[in-house]
Amino acid sequence: MDEALLRSLTPSVIGVLVRRGADFAAAEDAVQEALVEAVRLWPAERPRDPKGWLVTVAWRKFLDATRSEAARRRREDLVDQEPEPGPATAVDDTLQLYFLCAHPSLTPSSAVALTLRAVGGLTTRQIARAYLVPEATMAQRISRAKRTVSAVRFDQPGDVATVLRVLYLVFNEGYSGDLDLAAEAIRLTRQLAAVIDHPEVAGLLALMLLHHARRAGRTAPDGALVPLAEQDRGRWDTGLIAEGIGILQGVLARDRLGEFQAQAAIAALHADAPTAGETDWVQIVEWYDELVRLTASPVVRLNRAVAVGEADGPRAGLAALAELDDALPRYAAVAAYLHERDGDLVAAARLYAEAAHRAPDLAERDHLTRQAARLNTLLKGRRTD
Repeated sequence: MDEALLRSLTPSVIGVLVRRGADFAAAEDAVQEALVEAVRLWPAERPRDPKGWLVTVAWRKFLDATRSEAARRRREDLVDQEPEPGPATAVDDTLQLYFLCAHPSLTPSSAVALTLRAVGGLTTRQIARAYLVPEATMAQRISRAKRTVSAVRFDQPGDVATVLRVLYLVFNEGYSGDLDLAAEAIRLTRQLAAVIDHPEVAGLLALMLLHHARRAGRTAPDGALVPLAEQDRGRWDTGLIAEGIGILQGVLARDRLGEFQAQAAIAALHADAPTAGETDWVQIVEWYDELVRLTASPVVRLNRAVAVGEADGPRAGLAALAELDDALPRYAAVAAYLHERDGDLVAAARLYAEAAHRAPDLAERDHLTRQAARLNTLLKGRRTD
């Protein structure tokens, strides 16, 4: 390395930077950095125009330093403009995020999936299970939704129906798993009900409260699921039940029936019965008929088959079940229950085992496995007799 050459070029390079507008100190610093680069790079390949190379590198160093200093000053100015520390007003914008993610450029189903993933915190698997589709299918749907909204501004909130669907699915996931998730869905629905006069908002809030009221009775001390008919109703939260029924009665009086109101009416009939044997199954079937009319949902029709089996006998329930696709989630569990009530324990035991194999979570699988084992033990005892 020709150090003498570098020393001889330094003053003229500084002069070029000063003439371009750099102050002397900044120009000197930039040239020193350029000299360091020259010492590092020139031994491998010396430029044809050493002075031109030094001027170019030094000017870039000067510009980088200038930009860095300007950015530092802007940050300091922003800090100076900040208000003095003190009490801050708590702002909860979670509900607003739900509306913004339900963007009009998305289909309702895609908006719901995206919001559940981005704001609700659910995994792709959980969302796929809620929609009864494969996880890979749901992953593609969410990816498409992200691409769709990536080029748009989030300044056009979605409609109430989409947000209600998201809150409903978040609550369902929390109801069967994380308690905080269900409580968060209720909290947000309360907020929504306080600012929007919408029958289905009230219907959803009533539905959540009525289901949440029974949560303590859904599991045994060991974590095992307890069927509705076997739950200790003394563990139910009567305050939440009363609140839910009161909200429901008020909104039904407006005669603008929707899906969530109908579901809440069914939940209210269960919650209002002093014992399982006193449940008004005939009226529950009527509400399921309304739900089928409103939604045409195969899951609703599956639940209706159970209600028909209670109201009109297991044969009637099995006849209603036969009209549905046996690939539906929990189809085998419903079939097992109705066959057991009809006295066909062999078919019921087989179907309980099949349902356990298809169960979406461990608690449900354990419950169905115990049901199959109970019937198999009973059948074995009858054979030995």
